[in-house]
Amino acid sequence: MRIDILAHYFDNDGVIPNNKLPVLIYKNVLQRVKIKDFAFTFSQNGWANNWQDIILPYDHFHSNTHEVLGLKSGQAQLKLGGKNGKIIRVKAGDVIIIPAGVGHHSIDNSNDYQFVGGYPNGADWNLMVGLTDANRTSIIDEIAQVPILDTDPIFGVDGPLSTYWK
Repeated sequence: MRIDILAHYFDNDGVIPNNKLPVLIYKNVLQRVKIKDFAFTFSQNGWANNWQDIILPYDHFHSNTHEVLGLKSGQAQLKLGGKNGKIIRVKAGDVIIIPAGVGHHSIDNSNDYQFVGGYPNGADWNLMVGLTDANRTSIIDEIAQVPILDTDPIFGVDGPLSTYWK
């Protein structure tokens, strides 16, 4: 089964730490899977604590967990990677896998879309908005300690995540 995967790498910009692991975007993945339910599929593959909503309109990251986002409906424009990052457009059926520390936010101020999100092993996520002199070292250390899950949120143990996140 062939899927289009886009990998994006982002460097620490001084405010958003980002990660050496790439953000992965699986294009139109729902056309290539049997069960067309993001929350169910994510949970079956160990990515739980699922939610359904829009993406926050300000730059933020999670220092204690990776995150998966499946666009259930509509289309959205997100900025990934902080001030030096990249604007991406996603459509219903796309999946974004965001490593811990990578900045992300919605830039189109729309409510006409719905993402389903999840976290490895159902982790509780934190909400960070930037590095400061006081927290820089501890946040970067925390990001480095976040384990890589053995299962891809869509394709399980045989999925492409492990290839990209070696």
